[in-house]
Amino acid sequence: MGITVGFDLDMTLIDPRPGMVAAMNALGVESGLSLDGEHFAANLGPPLDDILRGFEAPEERIPGLVDRFRALYPDLVVPSTVALPGAAEALKAVRAAGGRTLVVTGKYGPNARLHVEALGLEVDELVGELWSTQKAVALKEHDARAYVGDHLGDVRGARAAGALAVGVTTGPCTREELLAEGADVVFGSLTQFPEWFARAL
Repeated sequence: MGITVGFDLDMTLIDPRPGMVAAMNALGVESGLSLDGEHFAANLGPPLDDILRGFEAPEERIPGLVDRFRALYPDLVVPSTVALPGAAEALKAVRAAGGRTLVVTGKYGPNARLHVEALGLEVDELVGELWSTQKAVALKEHDARAYVGDHLGDVRGARAAGALAVGVTTGPCTREELLAEGADVVFGSLTQFPEWFARAL
């Protein structure tokens, strides 16, 4: 049986930025808070509650704001989200080799699942609400031998799990930043993944 490869979701497999801008700005209007959708969408990765703290949302309001964002999400984010170049092919390359595909994301699991289903991505397992080194929990549980992501937090998660850290520069982090964090290999996009996977793993 082939190996399990983990993938991050936002800006690794999918580009949800237009909807993220809309959802965060809508939440700002509803809540009366200064929430910057453009900044949020340009820096996807960290947990939503941390993002809201960065926008100086009152701590006591954060649980309610998170719930409301999650409620807005299916209508505002999912329909406008597209798969990134090479995403479907990368997943198919793993499965064609007899492997399993695992998505580990900081995103709320049910909303992450909506993306996978809407875009027809071939994912065997999905685990949500894990960020940075917390991702190692799911990667170890599913015996993932590699983890692919666009953020420094994804590299940290892979390394904490003892998995190969594969970076892509489709998110906010540069090749140099990902390599400095400990990525084993960095691609400009997932279009480069299938050839590397066939050769390396």
